[in-house]
Amino acid sequence: MNVFPNTVVTITFKLFDAGNRLIEEAGEPIAYLHGGHSGIFPKIEQALNHKKVGESISVTLEPVDAFGEYDAEMVRVEALANLPSDVTVGGHLIAEQDGQEVVWRVTDIADGKAVLDGNHELAGQRLRFDCTVLDIRPATKEEITHGHVHGAGGHHHH
Repeated sequence: MNVFPNTVVTITFKLFDAGNRLIEEAGEPIAYLHGGHSGIFPKIEQALNHKKVGESISVTLEPVDAFGEYDAEMVRVEALANLPSDVTVGGHLIAEQDGQEVVWRVTDIADGKAVLDGNHELAGQRLRFDCTVLDIRPATKEEITHGHVHGAGGHHHH
């Protein structure tokens, strides 16, 4: 079987930065629903089209293909008095902004203030995504309707 829309694809992957340093590696294989369901970056999905079990790809992702450009306007300084008492550097805060949930990373704390960054940690970076196809199966009607994988290696709910 080949990878095509509405198949569940199980992969193992490694993600590298522009300096060829390993950033992340799948400890366990991950499964996603192929075919534009937002389970994986579109450029990677495109490269996986028509692949078979055992085949591998290596895709360079520019910022626009992955986590976007770094946006300096997504950085703000807040008084510690306005934040939870357990806030620490490296921690995350979740807030609603313009009806959207935003995750703020705490990047620094000094002089009674915290620096919050709403950019993804990998925003503005060129990345390389290497993966190998471990399994391909037809998606169930329920998975297609819900737009994600159910069961082992996928999403659980209901």
